Amino acid sequence: MPQQQFSHARGVLARRCTAVVQARWFAVTVFSLILANAALLGAETYSGIVAGWQHWLRLAEHVCLVAFTLEIVLRLAAHADRPGAFFRDPWNLFDLAVVLCAFLPVVRENTTVLRLLRLARVLRTARFLPQLRIVLMAVVRSLPGTLSFLLVGALLLYVYAMVGWVFFGSHDPEHYGSIGRAVLTLFLLMTLDGIGDAVHGGLDISRWSLLYYGSYVLLASFVLVNVLIGVVITSLDEAREMDGAAPAEPRPHAERTEPRPHADRTEPRPYAYRTERTALAHRIEEARRALDALERELVRTPPPPVDGTRRRIPTAQRRD
Repeated sequence: MPQQQFSHARGVLARRCTAVVQARWFAVTVFSLILANAALLGAETYSGIVAGWQHWLRLAEHVCLVAFTLEIVLRLAAHADRPGAFFRDPWNLFDLAVVLCAFLPVVRENTTVLRLLRLARVLRTARFLPQLRIVLMAVVRSLPGTLSFLLVGALLLYVYAMVGWVFFGSHDPEHYGSIGRAVLTLFLLMTLDGIGDAVHGGLDISRWSLLYYGSYVLLASFVLVNVLIGVVITSLDEAREMDGAAPAEPRPHAERTEPRPHADRTEPRPYAYRTERTALAHRIEEARRALDALERELVRTPPPPVDGTRRRIPTAQRRD
């Protein structure tokens, strides 16, 4: 009996906190607090504001911390009857880590780390903006392809930097005097900024520089960039599919479709349960109509008599 009462109390707590967490005003309030925290962090970069409003800025920071802590507590309470579901959500883990780190002594004593942690709160806006959440998921999913792109790009830069050092190192030491200078020059030329001056300067040294710069621009500025764009677009499509196919959180035990033995029979059932019963009733009604139509068809077309056998009476005539 105490175990049942405890489970019932957890279900009631989860149901009430879920109603609060899923309310629109709750999401708007948390989103406004995140923006206010970002504004406070930006205001602290002005020395005049810090000197005149330091006490109020500290107070506002503590208010934001208390509000974010209360939000996490409400989200945890909304999963009181199913705590595992809370920790399976990556956004819940991120929010919990950001809030808990603010209470660590090492973090609170280090101003730089504390400001970086407060800056991480701004990323929580993705929780309330679906499109931004999809973009962040796409960036994360594109990391493996981006790493491969970086390896290919680094190899291309190194090869062309060595070739440039061999051909232009003695004539243009400012740009190709070492492998580091050559890599930096080619990296800047990847954006096609100053490529005209580089080509004209190379033609004064050798006519083969035209082939050198032409092939580099073709590979670095067009092929590699288009490959990177393709990787990001593919990851964006996958992120949209994942966000659209994300499984919904299970309902609290207090909202199960099956009524409890001690539950009030007059209590309204969930909307999904009513919808399912209505659809099932329609299907049963259609099946009954189809059977009635088939029975009437059998009555209209009796089977031909067979000698030596007994004529079968249709079911409708038997009932009559």
